[in-house]
Amino acid sequence: MEFGIQFSNMEPAKLRDMAQAAEALGFDAIVFPDHLVAEGPERQVEAHALMYDAMVMAAAVIDATKKIRVGHLVLCNLFRHPAITAQSLVTLDHLSGGRLLAGLGTGWTETEFQMSGIPFPPITERLAMLEESLHCIESLWTNERTTFEGKYYRFRDAILWPKPLQKPRPPMIVGGGGKGLLRIAARHADYVNIIPDSGKPGKISMDNVSKMTDAAFEERTDFVRAEAKRVGRDPSKIKFSNFIFASVIADSSAAARQIAEGMAPMFKMTADTLLASPLGLIGTPEQCVEELKRRSKVWEVSQVFFAGQVVPDEKQLRRLYEEIIAHV
Repeated sequence: MEFGIQFSNMEPAKLRDMAQAAEALGFDAIVFPDHLVAEGPERQVEAHALMYDAMVMAAAVIDATKKIRVGHLVLCNLFRHPAITAQSLVTLDHLSGGRLLAGLGTGWTETEFQMSGIPFPPITERLAMLEESLHCIESLWTNERTTFEGKYYRFRDAILWPKPLQKPRPPMIVGGGGKGLLRIAARHADYVNIIPDSGKPGKISMDNVSKMTDAAFEERTDFVRAEAKRVGRDPSKIKFSNFIFASVIADSSAAARQIAEGMAPMFKMTADTLLASPLGLIGTPEQCVEELKRRSKVWEVSQVFFAGQVVPDEKQLRRLYEEIIAHV
C-alpha cells in the first residue's frame, strides 16, 4: 500500500522541511490541492488560509526532494486549458526525473468561481469538459500530433515536446464521488480517489459526507470496476485511493471511542459508522493498523492520503509513520 500527504496552507520554507521529513521517513507521495480559497463544509471559508499556486508548490517540493512522488489531488480542470495543463505537468515530470503523480478533477468549490468570475457551468458540462480534457492531455503526452474536435476543446495538429519521462504517461489520479465522475475515472484513471460527492452541490455538503460510509465506499469501487468492464477496460488496472480527512491516534481503546463519539455528530454519523468511515482513521496505533489492513482487503484500497492538517509538524508526521504506516 502507498501512503501520501496532501499539504496545504503552509509557508514554502516549512513545506520544504516537511517534504524532506516525509521522504526521509518513507512516505510515497506528496500532493497539493488546487484552490483559490480554502473552504470547509457548508461553504465555511477560511479567508486567510495560504493558497499558493499548486504547480509552483509542486516544483518547490520536487527541488527539495529526490525520490518521493509529487503531484496533485487534484487539479481543477476549469482553471487551465488542457494544453497548458499538459505542458505544466510534463515540465514537472522532467523536473522530478519522472516522479510526477498527475491528478485532475472537475472543480467543485463554487465560491471561488463566484468571487473570481471564472465560469462555473453545471456539473454535466464540467464532467464533459473533464472527459475531453483528459483525452486531450493523454494524446498530447503520447502522440506526435493531436487533432481533436470536441464541444469544449479543439486541437489541430497540436505538438507538445518533450514527452513525459514516464511511459506511456505519468500515473493519473481522478478524484470525486458522483457516478458521472466515476464513469470518467473508469475510462481514464490509474487511481480513483473516492470522496463524498461535492461536484453537483458545489460545496462540501455534510449530508453527502454522512453518506460516505464503509458500505458506500465499497459500492463505488464495485461501480468503477463494472463500468471499466463495460467499456472494455481491465478493472484490475484501476487502483483505489482513500483520502483521510480526520486522523486521531488515541492512547487507549476507551479514548478512541470517546473521540469518535465526540466527532460523530459533526459528520452526522454514529460513532460506529465514523470508526469504519473512509473519511476518518481513529484509534490506537494497533487499531489504526488493523483498520488500514481491512480497507486494503475489503475495499482493495492500494493508496491512502492523509490531510496535512493532521500532521502539522514533523513530530506528528513521524508519529503517524512510525506508529501506524510502518506496520501496515
